Parts: sequence; structure tokens; C-alpha cells
Amino acid sequence: MDSHRKNTIEDLKNRLGLTDCSVELINTSLTHPTFAFENRHLGGEHNQRLEFLGDAVLGLVVGEYLFYHFPELPEGELTKMRAMVVCETSLARLAKFLGLGTLLLLGRGEEMSGGRERPSILADAFEALTGAVFLESGYHAARRHVLRTLAEELQSLVPGDYHDFKTILQEYVQRETDTNVTYAILRESGPDHNKRFVAGVSLKGKLLAEGSGRSKKEAEQEAARNALGKLRACIT
Repeated sequence: MDSHRKNTIEDLKNRLGLTDCSVELINTSLTHPTFAFENRHLGGEHNQRLEFLGDAVLGLVVGEYLFYHFPELPEGELTKMRAMVVCETSLARLAKFLGLGTLLLLGRGEEMSGGRERPSILADAFEALTGAVFLESGYHAARRHVLRTLAEELQSLVPGDYHDFKTILQEYVQRETDTNVTYAILRESGPDHNKRFVAGVSLKGKLLAEGSGRSKKEAEQEAARNALGKLRACIT
């Protein structure tokens, strides 16, 4: 790691208050598998193991927050609220806001195909960074990091409002036609513990939009959200 890279990561540490985390582990959290594969001679690790750990930490911290802040809600409602926060779209947006995209180490193919803007890669980086904080500084430091970075998302949660874009899209379409939209899983990728799905939403056989996610339901919701954006843009 050269001095410029070290200084850049030190800046990130200072911005996020992660002074106890090592530069080396944060660098690993921002290393995509394609970079590690193409630069095996460097002997560096990629971020997938940290991502796995960070995903678990995020689920626990957000679950704990919801458990205490919404004591009247049953398990099913809490699960829906957690899924709104700990989802690819939300985490990717946060990663982009924190500037993680510009710090990613990517393989040549991912770099050329726009990997720095890809939601799945950005979300993975956010999770991996969370895993790094937990590994080096413990649960309480990781909890502070998560609650600080997710503060706006958590504070804006409203019970019963789960951004069901599939329902919103169907109601939007039915104002103009009596035809239902349909969904299909277009692609799958990744190992069993870290699957990625790409869903498409169509109307009268025409593909309206695609969306990606860690589950089929999440991918379909993202496809519906993207379709709504396109449809609304057409009439404004």
C-alpha cells in the first residue's frame, strides 16, 4: 500500500471517527474480489469475509434498535422495518454518501463496467467496513458506527409504511389499464451464502425496468421502484 492510499484511508477513518481501526483492515474492507484475484502477487485479501461479518452486525444492531424503540410492534412488523433499512438500496446509498465508491479497489473489468456505482458492490463495501469496525473495536464501537451512519434512515421509519413499491406500481398502472404487471427473475449470481438476483417487471410483455437485490423479493421491489421512476418521468 503506497503512502497516498494510506493517507486517503486515514482521512476516511478521521471522517467516520474510526480511529481505532487499522488502515490495513479498512483497506481490505474496500478490496473487491476481482482486484485481489488480478493482483494475487500482492498477497492481499478481499472483503467478502468482512462483508459476511458486517451483515450479521448490521442485522443485530438494527434489530436491537427496533426492539427497544417500537415495543408495541410484533415480530413480523419489526422484520419488515429492518428489511427497509438493511437492504442493498439503502446501504449502497450510504456507501456512496460516505465516499466509499471512490476508495474501492476493483479489478479492471469491474472498473471499466462502472463497478464504483454498482449498488451491490457499494452495499458490500459498507457491510465489510462495518465488519472491520466490529473485528478491531468490538460490538459497542460497531454499534455506534451503525447507529451514527444509519441515523436518518432509522429516525424516518414509520410503522406500517414499508415502501411496498410493487403495490404502488400496480395501483399506478391500474389507473390507466386493467392489465397486471408481471415479474420474473432474469439472472442469479454469487455463492449460496451471498446470492444476487436481478428481477424484471413487465407490462403487456414489455420490460419496464430491472432491479437487483439479495433476495428475489428485494430485487422485485427494486424493479418496481425503478419502473415507477420511469413512468412518472414520462408524464412530467
